[in-house]
Amino acid sequence: MQNPSIIVKDLSIKNQDNFILDGISFSLQQGENLAILGSSGSGKTSLAKAIAGKIYFSGTILFDENLSSADPSSIKFVAQENSFKNLSGTSDFYYQQRFNSFDASDSPTVFDELLKVFNEDKSNRDKIKKIESGLKKLGIFYLKDAPLIQLSSGEHKRFQLIKALLSPSKLLILDSPFIGLDVESQKGLHEILNEISNDGTQLILISGTFSLPDCITHIAHLQNKNLVFFGEKEEFDFQQMKDQQESETFSQPEIYPFEVQNSKAETIVKLVDIQIKYGDRTIIQNFNWKIKQGEKWLLKGPNGAGKSSLLNLITGDHPQAYSNEIYLFGKRRGTGESIWEIKQRTGYVSSELHAYFDKQISCFDTIASGFFDTVGLYKKLTKDQYKIILQWLDFLHLSSHVSNKPLHEISSGIQRLIFLARALVKNPPLLILDEPCQGLDFQQREQLISLIDQICAGSEKTLIYVTHEEEDVPACIQKVLQLEAGKQTFFDRKKRHSLDAVLY
Repeated sequence: MQNPSIIVKDLSIKNQDNFILDGISFSLQQGENLAILGSSGSGKTSLAKAIAGKIYFSGTILFDENLSSADPSSIKFVAQENSFKNLSGTSDFYYQQRFNSFDASDSPTVFDELLKVFNEDKSNRDKIKKIESGLKKLGIFYLKDAPLIQLSSGEHKRFQLIKALLSPSKLLILDSPFIGLDVESQKGLHEILNEISNDGTQLILISGTFSLPDCITHIAHLQNKNLVFFGEKEEFDFQQMKDQQESETFSQPEIYPFEVQNSKAETIVKLVDIQIKYGDRTIIQNFNWKIKQGEKWLLKGPNGAGKSSLLNLITGDHPQAYSNEIYLFGKRRGTGESIWEIKQRTGYVSSELHAYFDKQISCFDTIASGFFDTVGLYKKLTKDQYKIILQWLDFLHLSSHVSNKPLHEISSGIQRLIFLARALVKNPPLLILDEPCQGLDFQQREQLISLIDQICAGSEKTLIYVTHEEEDVPACIQKVLQLEAGKQTFFDRKKRHSLDAVLY
Protein backbone atom coordinates (compact mmCIF):
# COMPACT_ATOMS: atom_id res chain seq x y z
CA MET A 1 0.00 0.00 0.00
CA GLN A 2 1.32 3.45 -0.96
CA ASN A 3 2.03 6.08 1.68
CA PRO A 4 -0.04 9.30 1.53
CA SER A 5 1.71 12.20 -0.18
CA ILE A 6 -0.63 14.77 1.45
CA ILE A 7 -2.53 14.49 4.73
CA VAL A 8 -4.98 17.24 5.72
CA LYS A 9 -6.26 16.85 9.29
CA ASP A 10 -8.87 18.99 11.04
CA LEU A 11 -8.06 22.06 8.93
CA SER A 12 -9.99 25.24 9.73
CA ILE A 13 -9.70 28.75 8.29
CA LYS A 14 -11.25 31.89 9.77
CA ASN A 15 -11.86 35.37 8.40
CA GLN A 16 -12.09 37.49 11.53
CA ASP A 17 -14.80 35.72 13.60
CA ASN A 18 -16.32 33.75 10.70
CA PHE A 19 -15.27 30.27 9.62
CA ILE A 20 -14.45 29.85 5.93
CA LEU A 21 -13.64 26.15 6.41
CA ASP A 22 -14.22 24.05 9.50
CA GLY A 23 -12.67 20.66 10.32
CA ILE A 24 -11.51 19.51 6.87
CA SER A 25 -9.71 16.15 6.76
CA PHE A 26 -8.57 13.92 3.87
CA SER A 27 -5.46 12.34 2.41
CA LEU A 28 -4.09 11.87 -1.11
CA GLN A 29 -1.81 9.04 -2.17
CA GLN A 30 1.09 9.42 -4.56
CA GLY A 31 -0.19 9.46 -8.14
CA GLU A 32 -3.69 10.65 -7.14
CA ASN A 33 -4.93 13.98 -8.54
CA LEU A 34 -7.68 16.02 -6.90
CA ALA A 35 -10.45 18.33 -8.17
CA ILE A 36 -11.98 20.63 -5.54
CA LEU A 37 -15.63 21.39 -6.31
CA GLY A 38 -18.24 23.47 -4.55
CA SER A 39 -20.52 26.46 -4.84
CA SER A 40 -19.18 30.00 -4.95
CA GLY A 41 -17.89 31.02 -1.53
CA SER A 42 -17.58 27.43 -0.26
CA GLY A 43 -13.85 27.83 0.49
CA LYS A 44 -12.25 26.14 -2.53
CA THR A 45 -9.52 28.75 -3.04
CA SER A 46 -8.87 28.98 0.69
CA LEU A 47 -8.29 25.22 0.90
CA ALA A 48 -5.92 25.31 -2.08
CA LYS A 49 -3.98 28.26 -0.63
CA ALA A 50 -3.67 26.48 2.71
CA ILE A 51 -2.17 23.40 1.05
CA ALA A 52 0.22 25.68 -0.85
CA GLY A 53 1.22 27.45 2.38
CA LYS A 54 -0.19 30.79 1.19
CA ILE A 55 -2.58 31.56 4.09
CA TYR A 56 -2.84 30.92 7.81
CA PHE A 57 -4.88 27.93 9.01
CA SER A 58 -5.36 25.85 12.12
CA GLY A 59 -5.04 22.08 12.00
CA THR A 60 -2.38 20.02 10.27
CA ILE A 61 -1.14 19.54 6.70
CA LEU A 62 1.55 16.89 6.31
CA PHE A 63 3.57 16.08 3.17
CA ASP A 64 5.77 13.13 2.35
CA GLU A 65 9.51 13.58 1.89
CA ASN A 66 9.06 14.70 -1.74
CA LEU A 67 6.87 17.70 -0.91
CA SER A 68 7.41 20.82 1.16
CA SER A 69 5.47 24.10 1.10
CA ALA A 70 8.75 25.80 2.03
CA ASP A 71 10.41 24.58 -1.17
CA PRO A 72 9.15 26.61 -4.19
CA SER A 73 10.34 23.91 -6.59
CA SER A 74 8.26 21.32 -4.74
CA ILE A 75 4.82 22.98 -4.60
CA LYS A 76 3.58 25.54 -7.08
CA PHE A 77 0.32 27.51 -6.77
CA VAL A 78 -1.16 29.29 -9.81
CA ALA A 79 -3.73 31.90 -8.81
CA GLN A 80 -6.89 32.64 -10.77
CA GLU A 81 -5.65 36.13 -11.70
CA ASN A 82 -2.22 36.82 -13.20
CA SER A 83 0.18 39.41 -11.82
CA PHE A 84 3.50 40.72 -13.11
CA LYS A 85 5.76 43.76 -12.83
CA ASN A 86 6.50 46.17 -15.66
CA LEU A 87 10.02 47.27 -16.52
CA SER A 88 9.72 50.14 -14.03
CA GLY A 89 9.18 47.61 -11.25
CA THR A 90 5.50 48.38 -10.54
CA SER A 91 2.52 46.04 -10.65
CA ASP A 92 -0.31 48.51 -9.90
CA PHE A 93 -2.07 48.64 -13.27
CA TYR A 94 -5.24 50.42 -14.30
CA TYR A 95 -8.07 49.23 -16.53
CA GLN A 96 -7.30 51.08 -19.79
CA GLN A 97 -3.53 50.65 -19.45
CA ARG A 98 -3.12 47.80 -21.93
CA PHE A 99 -4.37 49.99 -24.77
CA ASN A 100 -1.76 52.74 -24.34
CA SER A 101 1.48 52.59 -26.35
CA PHE A 102 3.61 54.21 -23.62
CA ASP A 103 2.58 51.60 -21.07
CA ALA A 104 3.15 48.84 -23.62
CA SER A 105 6.77 49.99 -24.05
CA ASP A 106 7.22 49.73 -20.27
CA SER A 107 5.93 46.16 -20.20
CA PRO A 108 8.05 43.01 -20.61
CA THR A 109 7.21 40.81 -23.56
CA VAL A 110 5.71 37.35 -23.22
CA PHE A 111 9.00 35.72 -24.27
CA ASP A 112 11.16 37.80 -21.91
CA GLU A 113 8.90 37.07 -18.96
CA LEU A 114 8.94 33.33 -19.71
CA LEU A 115 12.74 33.40 -19.92
CA LYS A 116 12.80 34.44 -16.27
CA VAL A 117 11.74 30.89 -15.42
CA PHE A 118 15.20 29.87 -16.66
CA ASN A 119 16.98 32.89 -15.10
CA GLU A 120 16.92 34.64 -18.49
CA ASP A 121 19.39 32.18 -20.02
CA LYS A 122 18.92 33.15 -23.67
CA SER A 123 21.82 31.03 -24.90
CA ASN A 124 20.22 27.66 -24.19
CA ARG A 125 18.39 26.65 -27.34
CA ASP A 126 16.60 23.75 -25.60
CA LYS A 127 14.97 26.18 -23.16
CA ILE A 128 13.92 28.47 -25.99
CA LYS A 129 12.36 25.51 -27.78
CA LYS A 130 10.51 24.58 -24.59
CA ILE A 131 9.02 28.07 -24.37
CA GLU A 132 8.01 28.04 -28.03
CA SER A 133 6.46 24.59 -27.66
CA GLY A 134 4.35 25.76 -24.71
CA LEU A 135 3.16 28.82 -26.61
CA LYS A 136 2.16 26.64 -29.55
CA LYS A 137 0.33 24.06 -27.43
CA LEU A 138 -1.95 26.69 -25.92
CA GLY A 139 -2.30 28.59 -29.18
CA ILE A 140 -0.53 31.88 -28.37
CA PHE A 141 2.75 31.57 -30.27
CA TYR A 142 1.71 34.70 -32.17
CA LEU A 143 2.06 36.59 -28.88
CA LYS A 144 5.69 35.64 -28.34
CA ASP A 145 6.94 39.23 -28.72
CA ALA A 146 3.79 40.99 -27.45
CA PRO A 147 3.95 43.22 -24.33
CA LEU A 148 2.26 41.49 -21.39
CA ILE A 149 0.10 44.53 -20.70
CA GLN A 150 -1.62 44.11 -24.10
CA LEU A 151 -2.83 40.55 -23.54
CA SER A 152 -6.54 39.90 -23.15
CA SER A 153 -7.78 38.09 -20.03
CA GLY A 154 -7.93 34.77 -21.88
CA GLU A 155 -4.44 35.26 -23.31
CA HIS A 156 -3.14 36.16 -19.84
CA LYS A 157 -4.61 32.94 -18.47
CA ARG A 158 -2.78 30.85 -21.09
CA PHE A 159 0.47 32.73 -20.53
CA GLN A 160 0.14 32.18 -16.79
CA LEU A 161 -0.33 28.43 -17.29
CA ILE A 162 2.63 28.13 -19.65
CA LYS A 163 4.86 29.92 -17.13
CA ALA A 164 3.85 27.44 -14.43
CA LEU A 165 4.32 24.42 -16.67
CA LEU A 166 7.79 25.39 -17.97
CA SER A 167 9.34 24.41 -14.65
CA PRO A 168 7.39 21.35 -13.43
CA SER A 169 6.86 21.00 -9.69
CA LYS A 170 6.09 17.88 -7.70
CA LEU A 171 2.69 19.32 -6.73
CA LEU A 172 0.88 21.82 -8.99
CA ILE A 173 -2.17 23.59 -7.57
CA LEU A 174 -4.31 25.46 -10.13
CA ASP A 175 -7.09 27.85 -9.14
CA SER A 176 -9.83 27.80 -11.83
CA PRO A 177 -7.43 27.21 -14.75
CA PHE A 178 -10.20 26.89 -17.35
CA ILE A 179 -11.84 30.26 -16.65
CA GLY A 180 -11.48 32.63 -19.61
CA LEU A 181 -10.21 29.99 -22.03
CA ASP A 182 -11.92 29.33 -25.33
CA VAL A 183 -13.01 25.79 -26.18
CA GLU A 184 -9.86 24.81 -28.08
CA SER A 185 -7.59 26.15 -25.34
CA GLN A 186 -9.53 24.15 -22.75
CA LYS A 187 -8.95 20.99 -24.76
CA GLY A 188 -5.25 21.82 -25.09
CA LEU A 189 -4.94 22.36 -21.35
CA HIS A 190 -6.61 19.00 -20.67
CA GLU A 191 -3.94 17.34 -22.82
CA ILE A 192 -1.10 19.19 -21.12
CA LEU A 193 -2.34 18.34 -17.62
CA ASN A 194 -2.68 14.68 -18.56
CA GLU A 195 0.89 14.74 -19.91
CA ILE A 196 2.49 16.32 -16.83
CA SER A 197 0.52 13.97 -14.58
CA ASN A 198 1.96 11.02 -16.49
CA ASP A 199 5.41 12.55 -16.01
CA GLY A 200 4.98 12.53 -12.22
CA THR A 201 3.49 15.91 -11.24
CA GLN A 202 0.64 15.63 -8.73
CA LEU A 203 -2.30 17.96 -9.45
CA ILE A 204 -4.91 19.77 -7.39
CA LEU A 205 -7.46 21.74 -9.45
CA ILE A 206 -10.19 24.12 -8.38
CA SER A 207 -12.87 23.68 -10.99
CA GLY A 208 -16.12 25.44 -11.74
CA THR A 209 -16.94 22.89 -14.41
CA PHE A 210 -17.58 19.15 -14.48
CA SER A 211 -15.39 18.80 -17.57
CA LEU A 212 -12.26 17.51 -15.86
CA PRO A 213 -9.07 16.10 -17.40
CA ASP A 214 -8.84 12.31 -17.41
CA CYS A 215 -5.92 12.40 -14.96
CA ILE A 216 -8.18 13.58 -12.10
CA THR A 217 -8.76 10.61 -9.81
CA HIS A 218 -10.45 12.14 -6.74
CA ILE A 219 -13.09 14.73 -5.87
CA ALA A 220 -13.35 16.95 -2.79
CA HIS A 221 -16.79 18.59 -2.56
CA LEU A 222 -17.09 21.57 -0.20
CA GLN A 223 -20.41 22.86 1.05
CA ASN A 224 -21.35 25.15 3.94
CA LYS A 225 -17.73 25.32 5.19
CA ASN A 226 -17.46 21.53 5.36
CA LEU A 227 -16.12 18.67 3.27
CA VAL A 228 -19.30 16.77 2.33
CA PHE A 229 -17.61 14.29 -0.04
CA PHE A 230 -14.12 12.99 -0.58
CA GLY A 231 -13.45 9.97 -2.74
CA GLU A 232 -12.77 8.57 -6.18
CA LYS A 233 -14.14 10.49 -9.15
CA GLU A 234 -16.22 7.50 -10.30
CA GLU A 235 -18.08 7.47 -6.97
CA PHE A 236 -19.10 11.13 -7.06
CA ASP A 237 -22.63 12.01 -8.19
CA PHE A 238 -22.03 15.05 -10.42
CA GLN A 239 -25.71 15.27 -11.40
CA GLN A 240 -26.85 15.39 -7.78
CA MET A 241 -24.44 18.26 -7.07
CA LYS A 242 -25.68 20.13 -10.13
CA ASP A 243 -29.32 19.57 -9.16
CA GLN A 244 -28.63 20.88 -5.66
CA GLN A 245 -27.01 24.03 -7.01
CA GLU A 246 -29.83 24.67 -9.48
CA SER A 247 -32.60 24.23 -6.92
CA GLU A 248 -32.74 27.94 -5.96
CA THR A 249 -33.51 30.83 -8.31
CA PHE A 250 -33.80 34.57 -7.95
CA SER A 251 -37.31 35.48 -6.87
CA GLN A 252 -39.17 37.45 -9.54
CA PRO A 253 -40.28 40.77 -8.06
CA GLU A 254 -43.39 42.65 -9.10
CA ILE A 255 -41.11 45.52 -10.17
CA TYR A 256 -37.39 45.15 -10.86
CA PRO A 257 -35.16 47.49 -8.83
CA PHE A 258 -34.60 49.77 -11.80
CA GLU A 259 -34.34 53.43 -12.50
CA VAL A 260 -36.10 54.08 -15.79
CA GLN A 261 -33.90 54.99 -18.76
CA ASN A 262 -34.97 55.03 -22.38
CA SER A 263 -33.15 55.66 -25.64
CA LYS A 264 -34.89 57.51 -28.43
CA ALA A 265 -32.27 56.49 -31.00
CA GLU A 266 -33.23 53.81 -33.53
CA THR A 267 -29.59 52.75 -33.97
CA ILE A 268 -27.70 52.23 -30.71
CA VAL A 269 -24.27 51.33 -32.15
CA LYS A 270 -22.85 51.87 -35.63
CA LEU A 271 -19.22 51.07 -36.46
CA VAL A 272 -17.86 52.03 -39.89
CA ASP A 273 -14.62 50.63 -41.40
CA ILE A 274 -13.14 50.05 -37.97
CA GLN A 275 -9.42 49.31 -37.58
CA ILE A 276 -7.60 48.34 -34.37
CA LYS A 277 -3.80 48.02 -34.37
CA TYR A 278 -1.14 47.49 -31.72
CA GLY A 279 2.11 48.47 -33.34
CA ASP A 280 2.50 46.26 -36.42
CA ARG A 281 -0.18 43.85 -35.23
CA THR A 282 -3.63 44.39 -36.76
CA ILE A 283 -6.47 42.97 -34.65
CA ILE A 284 -9.50 44.21 -36.61
CA GLN A 285 -9.61 45.79 -40.05
CA ASN A 286 -12.38 47.16 -42.31
CA PHE A 287 -15.03 46.14 -39.80
CA ASN A 288 -18.66 47.32 -39.97
CA TRP A 289 -21.46 46.62 -37.50
CA LYS A 290 -24.87 48.16 -36.85
CA ILE A 291 -26.93 47.38 -33.76
CA LYS A 292 -30.51 48.61 -33.63
CA GLN A 293 -32.44 49.42 -30.48
CA GLY A 294 -33.76 46.28 -28.79
CA GLU A 295 -31.46 43.83 -30.59
CA LYS A 296 -29.72 41.13 -28.55
CA TRP A 297 -26.32 40.09 -29.91
CA LEU A 298 -23.88 37.31 -29.04
CA LEU A 299 -20.23 38.22 -29.73
CA LYS A 300 -18.10 35.08 -30.21
CA GLY A 301 -14.49 34.30 -31.02
CA PRO A 302 -11.34 32.64 -29.67
CA ASN A 303 -9.05 34.34 -27.14
CA GLY A 304 -7.25 37.25 -28.81
CA ALA A 305 -9.77 37.67 -31.65
CA GLY A 306 -10.42 41.28 -30.61
CA LYS A 307 -13.70 40.97 -28.69
CA SER A 308 -12.62 43.03 -25.68
CA SER A 309 -10.91 45.63 -27.87
CA LEU A 310 -14.09 46.01 -29.91
CA LEU A 311 -16.22 46.42 -26.80
CA ASN A 312 -13.82 48.99 -25.39
CA LEU A 313 -14.17 51.01 -28.58
CA ILE A 314 -17.89 51.15 -27.89
CA THR A 315 -17.51 52.08 -24.21
CA GLY A 316 -14.85 54.71 -25.03
CA ASP A 317 -12.12 53.08 -22.90
CA HIS A 318 -9.93 52.33 -25.92
CA PRO A 319 -7.81 55.28 -27.14
CA GLN A 320 -8.42 54.31 -30.78
CA ALA A 321 -12.14 54.94 -30.21
CA TYR A 322 -11.61 58.54 -31.36
CA SER A 323 -9.64 57.68 -34.49
CA ASN A 324 -12.46 55.47 -35.81
CA GLU A 325 -15.92 56.28 -37.14
CA ILE A 326 -18.27 55.29 -34.34
CA TYR A 327 -21.89 56.30 -33.76
CA LEU A 328 -23.60 55.75 -30.39
CA PHE A 329 -27.26 56.48 -29.69
CA GLY A 330 -27.51 58.26 -33.04
CA LYS A 331 -24.53 60.60 -32.57
CA ARG A 332 -21.02 60.32 -33.94
CA ARG A 333 -18.39 60.02 -31.22
CA GLY A 334 -16.27 63.14 -30.94
CA THR A 335 -19.00 65.58 -31.98
CA GLY A 336 -19.70 67.09 -28.58
CA GLU A 337 -20.81 64.29 -26.27
CA SER A 338 -18.75 63.51 -23.19
CA ILE A 339 -17.52 60.05 -22.27
CA TRP A 340 -19.70 60.24 -19.16
CA GLU A 341 -22.84 60.85 -21.23
CA ILE A 342 -22.11 57.66 -23.17
CA LYS A 343 -21.32 55.64 -20.05
CA GLN A 344 -24.47 56.86 -18.33
CA ARG A 345 -26.50 54.96 -20.93
CA THR A 346 -24.28 51.86 -20.92
CA GLY A 347 -23.96 49.08 -18.35
CA TYR A 348 -20.75 47.07 -18.65
CA VAL A 349 -19.40 43.88 -17.06
CA SER A 350 -16.06 42.32 -18.05
CA SER A 351 -13.34 40.14 -16.55
CA GLU A 352 -10.81 42.91 -17.18
CA LEU A 353 -12.87 45.56 -15.35
CA HIS A 354 -13.26 43.04 -12.55
CA ALA A 355 -9.51 42.31 -12.45
CA TYR A 356 -8.40 45.95 -12.29
CA PHE A 357 -11.13 47.23 -9.95
CA ASP A 358 -10.02 48.35 -6.48
CA LYS A 359 -10.82 45.34 -4.25
CA GLN A 360 -10.63 47.46 -1.07
CA ILE A 361 -14.00 49.06 -1.91
CA SER A 362 -17.07 47.66 -0.15
CA CYS A 363 -19.64 45.66 -2.09
CA PHE A 364 -22.27 48.34 -1.43
CA ASP A 365 -20.05 51.14 -2.76
CA THR A 366 -19.06 49.01 -5.77
CA ILE A 367 -22.70 48.72 -6.81
CA ALA A 368 -23.30 52.40 -6.04
CA SER A 369 -20.39 53.40 -8.30
CA GLY A 370 -22.43 52.12 -11.24
CA PHE A 371 -24.65 55.20 -10.99
CA PHE A 372 -21.63 57.40 -11.72
CA ASP A 373 -19.32 55.04 -13.68
CA THR A 374 -16.48 55.57 -11.26
CA VAL A 375 -14.10 53.23 -9.47
CA GLY A 376 -15.30 54.11 -6.00
CA LEU A 377 -18.11 56.22 -4.56
CA TYR A 378 -17.35 59.95 -4.59
CA LYS A 379 -20.86 61.43 -4.65
CA LYS A 380 -23.68 61.36 -2.18
CA LEU A 381 -26.48 58.98 -3.10
CA THR A 382 -30.08 60.09 -3.36
CA LYS A 383 -32.67 58.28 -1.25
CA ASP A 384 -33.97 56.55 -4.37
CA GLN A 385 -30.49 55.40 -5.41
CA TYR A 386 -29.80 54.07 -1.91
CA LYS A 387 -33.08 52.18 -1.98
CA ILE A 388 -32.31 50.67 -5.41
CA ILE A 389 -28.94 49.34 -4.19
CA LEU A 390 -30.59 47.69 -1.18
CA GLN A 391 -33.19 46.16 -3.51
CA TRP A 392 -30.45 44.73 -5.75
CA LEU A 393 -28.56 43.26 -2.78
CA ASP A 394 -31.77 41.67 -1.56
CA PHE A 395 -32.77 40.54 -5.04
CA LEU A 396 -29.41 38.74 -5.52
CA HIS A 397 -29.58 37.22 -2.00
CA LEU A 398 -26.52 39.18 -0.89
CA SER A 399 -27.93 41.60 1.68
CA SER A 400 -26.98 40.17 5.04
CA HIS A 401 -23.47 38.83 4.54
CA VAL A 402 -21.57 40.91 1.98
CA SER A 403 -22.97 44.45 1.78
CA ASN A 404 -20.33 46.15 3.93
CA LYS A 405 -17.46 43.77 3.21
CA PRO A 406 -14.62 44.86 0.90
CA LEU A 407 -14.52 42.97 -2.38
CA HIS A 408 -11.30 41.15 -1.51
CA GLU A 409 -13.03 39.37 1.39
CA ILE A 410 -15.65 37.63 -0.77
CA SER A 411 -15.34 34.91 -3.40
CA SER A 412 -14.74 35.77 -7.05
CA GLY A 413 -18.16 34.34 -7.98
CA ILE A 414 -20.02 36.62 -5.59
CA GLN A 415 -17.84 39.52 -6.79
CA ARG A 416 -19.21 38.80 -10.28
CA LEU A 417 -22.78 39.21 -9.03
CA ILE A 418 -21.81 42.49 -7.39
CA PHE A 419 -20.42 43.76 -10.73
CA LEU A 420 -23.58 42.64 -12.52
CA ALA A 421 -25.64 44.71 -10.09
CA ARG A 422 -23.23 47.63 -10.72
CA ALA A 423 -23.98 47.41 -14.46
CA LEU A 424 -27.75 47.09 -13.99
CA VAL A 425 -28.31 49.57 -11.17
CA LYS A 426 -29.10 52.50 -13.49
CA ASN A 427 -31.11 50.36 -15.95
CA PRO A 428 -29.08 51.43 -19.02
CA PRO A 429 -30.57 51.11 -22.52
CA LEU A 430 -27.33 49.37 -23.69
CA LEU A 431 -26.06 46.41 -21.68
CA ILE A 432 -22.62 44.90 -22.49
CA LEU A 433 -21.86 41.66 -20.65
CA ASP A 434 -18.40 40.23 -21.39
CA GLU A 435 -18.14 36.70 -19.92
CA PRO A 436 -20.55 37.50 -17.05
CA CYS A 437 -20.73 33.85 -15.91
CA GLN A 438 -17.00 33.47 -15.25
CA GLY A 439 -16.40 32.23 -11.71
CA LEU A 440 -20.07 31.52 -10.99
CA ASP A 441 -21.28 28.15 -9.74
CA PHE A 442 -24.08 26.29 -11.54
CA GLN A 443 -26.84 27.82 -9.44
CA GLN A 444 -25.55 31.35 -9.97
CA ARG A 445 -25.16 30.74 -13.72
CA GLU A 446 -28.75 29.57 -14.04
CA GLN A 447 -29.94 32.52 -11.96
CA LEU A 448 -27.94 35.07 -13.91
CA ILE A 449 -29.00 33.77 -17.34
CA SER A 450 -32.63 33.67 -16.21
CA LEU A 451 -32.31 37.22 -14.88
CA ILE A 452 -30.92 38.51 -18.20
CA ASP A 453 -33.77 36.84 -20.09
CA GLN A 454 -36.32 38.38 -17.70
CA ILE A 455 -34.80 41.84 -18.05
CA CYS A 456 -34.61 41.68 -21.86
CA ALA A 457 -37.92 39.91 -22.56
CA GLY A 458 -40.21 42.19 -24.52
CA SER A 459 -38.11 45.26 -23.76
CA GLU A 460 -36.25 47.78 -25.88
CA LYS A 461 -33.02 47.07 -23.99
CA THR A 462 -30.08 46.40 -26.31
CA LEU A 463 -27.69 43.62 -25.34
CA ILE A 464 -24.16 42.62 -26.42
CA TYR A 465 -23.20 39.36 -24.73
CA VAL A 466 -19.87 37.51 -24.83
CA THR A 467 -19.20 33.91 -23.79
CA HIS A 468 -17.17 30.88 -24.88
CA GLU A 469 -19.76 28.48 -23.44
CA GLU A 470 -22.89 27.67 -25.45
CA GLU A 471 -24.84 26.70 -22.31
CA ASP A 472 -24.26 30.21 -20.91
CA VAL A 473 -26.06 31.96 -23.79
CA PRO A 474 -29.43 33.49 -22.75
CA ALA A 475 -32.49 32.51 -24.75
CA CYS A 476 -33.15 36.16 -25.65
CA ILE A 477 -30.09 36.29 -27.96
CA GLN A 478 -31.22 36.85 -31.57
CA LYS A 479 -28.09 37.50 -33.61
CA VAL A 480 -24.46 36.39 -33.59
CA LEU A 481 -21.19 38.04 -34.58
CA GLN A 482 -18.28 35.61 -34.92
CA LEU A 483 -14.73 37.05 -34.89
CA GLU A 484 -11.88 34.78 -35.96
CA ALA A 485 -8.54 35.24 -37.70
CA GLY A 486 -9.36 38.82 -38.67
CA LYS A 487 -12.67 37.84 -40.30
CA GLN A 488 -16.23 38.64 -39.24
CA THR A 489 -19.31 36.49 -39.78
CA PHE A 490 -22.86 37.58 -38.92
CA PHE A 491 -25.82 35.22 -38.65
CA ASP A 492 -29.28 34.83 -37.16
CA ARG A 493 -29.08 32.57 -34.08
CA LYS A 494 -32.57 31.10 -34.45
CA LYS A 495 -32.66 30.60 -38.21
CA ARG A 496 -28.89 30.04 -38.61
CA HIS A 497 -28.78 32.03 -41.84
CA SER A 498 -26.27 34.74 -42.76
CA LEU A 499 -26.94 38.38 -41.90
CA ASP A 500 -24.95 40.09 -44.64
CA ALA A 501 -27.17 43.15 -44.35
CA VAL A 502 -25.43 44.32 -41.20
CA LEU A 503 -22.25 44.87 -43.23
CA TYR A 504 -24.00 47.59 -45.19
